[in-house]
Amino acid sequence: MQEYIRKRVMDISEYILESSATVRQAANVYGVSKSTVHKDVTERLPAIDKNLAGKVKTVLEKNKAERHIRGGEATRKKYKETKVS
Repeated sequence: MQEYIRKRVMDISEYILESSATVRQAANVYGVSKSTVHKDVTERLPAIDKNLAGKVKTVLEKNKAERHIRGGEATRKKYKETKVS
């Protein structure tokens, strides 16, 4: 694995742990695609650091379990704003 990829994997993983960020949020911060972030944390990270990979997986599973709530809140906010206008 090339060094810049290894560094990106570690940086993204640490960011996700510190901020409980979603894959999409991490992709925006690091200027890469969601697919790249997902591949980094699910395939490349376990090869580098299994312990860190487990922690990141826990955060991502939590985000996945909560995403329907975030989506509902976004829709609620959207229609609330159009109703006021």
